[in-house]
Amino acid sequence: MSTTQYYGTGRRKSSVARVFMTPGTGKVMVNKLPLEQYFDRKSLVLILRQPLEVTETGNEFDIYINVNGGGKSGQAGAVRLGIARALLEANPEFRPTLKQRGLLTRDSRRVERKKY
Repeated sequence: MSTTQYYGTGRRKSSVARVFMTPGTGKVMVNKLPLEQYFDRKSLVLILRQPLEVTETGNEFDIYINVNGGGKSGQAGAVRLGIARALLEANPEFRPTLKQRGLLTRDSRRVERKKY
């Protein structure tokens, strides 16, 4: 019995997210915690659910995410990119939809150094 698994890496600011997707029921776990428990702000949950809503695959995959570095906002952005890349691996036909919404572009902005 081999289960299909899709993988995507996302980065934003100093956060790195590793996203593993398997066909399932729509369960999302972040660092072994349920999604809403890890990302306590609704806005962050909305940000990282964007790729799933755009492709209408919200309940088709179970998603397991390892994320570290940075703050919650950067982590949410990293997870969003990771999910988009994993969806692309699962179905290449999603590319035009995801690209049009800018979900496949890494946000390269970083915090600027302080000047005295």
